[in-house]
Amino acid sequence: MHILGVNMPDHKLVRHTLTYFFGIGKHTSARICARMHVHDKCKVKDLTSQQVTALTAFLNAPSSAPLPAHAPLAGVNYRPSAVGKPLNAISQPSRAPEDYKDPLKNLRIESDLKREIRENILHHRLIGSYIGRRHALQLPVRGQNTQSNMKTAKRLNRIERVLEPRKNKRF
Repeated sequence: MHILGVNMPDHKLVRHTLTYFFGIGKHTSARICARMHVHDKCKVKDLTSQQVTALTAFLNAPSSAPLPAHAPLAGVNYRPSAVGKPLNAISQPSRAPEDYKDPLKNLRIESDLKREIRENILHHRLIGSYIGRRHALQLPVRGQNTQSNMKTAKRLNRIERVLEPRKNKRF
């Protein structure tokens, strides 16, 4: 199955295949599965067409996705520590559904996230910060040892440079 250009193998778990998207880790994939009502042990081949459509729509535009329905697994008055107390003595949940702030609303993946990272690096270079200078020189940015991992830093900090033609000056 292909969703937004990412191949999701049929025999793998959905929560693992969601991490194939750039910008989605284990914790975020678990939240997305919970929102789409996908079981932890569900494989990609077991997804229904409605779940695939909802997942694709959510990954396309997370900010415009509707909030999940507030459906608690237990009753409102249920608390394990409240055994033996009357129901009127149990306090209501502290967070109402109206006050709910969606942690997945500002989710950025793939090209949007890569563009944001590039813009942040360019901003650091333009203001002349230490981080920007290290990026420009293709050196490690976060205080790593330059003697042992310089090859990795050069590969990761590679920036497309515009080469200007040299002028032949004769003396």
